[in-house]
Amino acid sequence: MPDTPAKGRIFIDADACPVKVEAERVATRHGMGMVLVSNGGIRPSPNPLVESVFVPDGPDEADKWIAERVGPGDVVVTGDIPLAARCVAAGARVVKHNGEELHARNIGMVLATRDLMSDLRSADPFRQGGGRPFSKTDRSRFLEVLERVVRAAKG
Repeated sequence: MPDTPAKGRIFIDADACPVKVEAERVATRHGMGMVLVSNGGIRPSPNPLVESVFVPDGPDEADKWIAERVGPGDVVVTGDIPLAARCVAAGARVVKHNGEELHARNIGMVLATRDLMSDLRSADPFRQGGGRPFSKTDRSRFLEVLERVVRAAKG
């Protein structure tokens, strides 16, 4: 795929994405291009609709690459809230791995909550640890929401 902004693609922030296979199934069902963006270590898909983009190592390189290319009609799959905010601002639709959709009405609150939790963790060394583990319910919800969002993005 060219490096120009062809619209109507699914962009995957792929380094830690647990739903790449599911997203590829949805993209294939809809005949929609999909771009896996990572720092490497991801096996390229033989699917002709799927492009693998390997960005240089460094903080947020995949995020920058995605944010510079998305716009209306695109769908982004990411758990990275600052990236999600940039994509929403660019007019893209965003779905987290657990099926939560991020949009203009909720991204501000989600970003503020993320920042607050980060501040709390840095202020209290005993308040560490991640969220709950990724579940079958999350995977199922992701598929349901991605299907709906892709249909809406296609218009």
